[in-house]
Amino acid sequence: MENNSIKQNYDLFERIELLAGQCTGSDAELDDFLSELANHLGPAARHLLLRLAEERRTARLKRAGLNEAIVGAEDGLREVMAAVRQVARSDAPVLILGETGTGKEVVARAVHSHSRRAGGAFLRVNCGAIPPELIDSELFGHERGSFTGAVGTRKGWFERADGGTLFLDEIGELPAAAQVRLLRVLQDGSFQRVGGERVLNVDVRLVAATNRDLRRSVTEGAFREDLWFRVAVFPIPLPPLRERPQDVPALAAHFALRAAERLGLPPRMPDAADLALLAAYPWPGNVREFASVMERAAILGDGRRLEVARALGVVPPAVAMLPAAADTQPVLHGGEAVPVSFVEASRRHIEEALRRCHGRVEGPFGAARLLEMNPHTLRSKMRRLGIEAKPYRPAG
Repeated sequence: MENNSIKQNYDLFERIELLAGQCTGSDAELDDFLSELANHLGPAARHLLLRLAEERRTARLKRAGLNEAIVGAEDGLREVMAAVRQVARSDAPVLILGETGTGKEVVARAVHSHSRRAGGAFLRVNCGAIPPELIDSELFGHERGSFTGAVGTRKGWFERADGGTLFLDEIGELPAAAQVRLLRVLQDGSFQRVGGERVLNVDVRLVAATNRDLRRSVTEGAFREDLWFRVAVFPIPLPPLRERPQDVPALAAHFALRAAERLGLPPRMPDAADLALLAAYPWPGNVREFASVMERAAILGDGRRLEVARALGVVPPAVAMLPAAADTQPVLHGGEAVPVSFVEASRRHIEEALRRCHGRVEGPFGAARLLEMNPHTLRSKMRRLGIEAKPYRPAG
């Protein structure tokens, strides 16, 4: 009996060490580690750690200002927020589709906060962070002794979310066996804990998210078609940041203020040149990357200004795409080369692009295509710099 207890304790410590090794230090992974650690402790300690993990998530969103208002809700995300308000009134499952960093968890929380379940729990599970052999135990719980290391009965995420909303992030990562059990819960709200015989019933609103093409996964046999029909009752696609350039100024101001508050620095706002750089950048990491860049810019500026160009680590598209014209070369001052300002350099390169494109802004032969910029972004920048396309068009 004593040897079994020692073996169980050793397995428990080994499991905790494995989880700690998988945690790279990001906020989300640290929250997942705290939640998993809580599952292996006694009831009092488990309650405290789970509360701590949830409070960290809530505080992180409040710190970003996204718990009360979603930046872009009136512009680039207007259709998304309209869909959120429409579906929140029902209990229909929601599937949020979008690239990494587009804000899927923020939208999931918005669905919850606009619903009748707003007073209940909102629990997030990262399906991709759970080892396949533990996914059933995580979602549905387990009975004591059901497997090595199961030193006590444990409630799964579905039981803990009873009366509230369960957010399954990266649902496309679920293994086939877990997909079968999830399908049953969605059909009738019933399940059994691992190693248990009693059928349990829960009242849970499911919101799922993925950055995968689940339709393709269904075709390839990696995701069950019947589960797809269940989770995709109301899909909400999130546009990537590169498709909503109109939100860049608001996002820049928002994250600049947030960075100043976090770092204890005087607030500094991006200028027109900064906004042009931010609008031209493709943002593969979307809003998550945008927030990191603005914080980096604040750190590099040390409270005096925002060093957006250095934070991005790229040259402006206009400078990268066009060879330097003679009048953009550094000006000699006292025998030393003094480069022109970025605003002036941008003006000259846009004018050079317009000259080459004969005053065309849009289309396959327009300046926007040459500069790899959104036409609306280019026109906005031209207005700020006082540039007109008409002088560059052929006469007649």
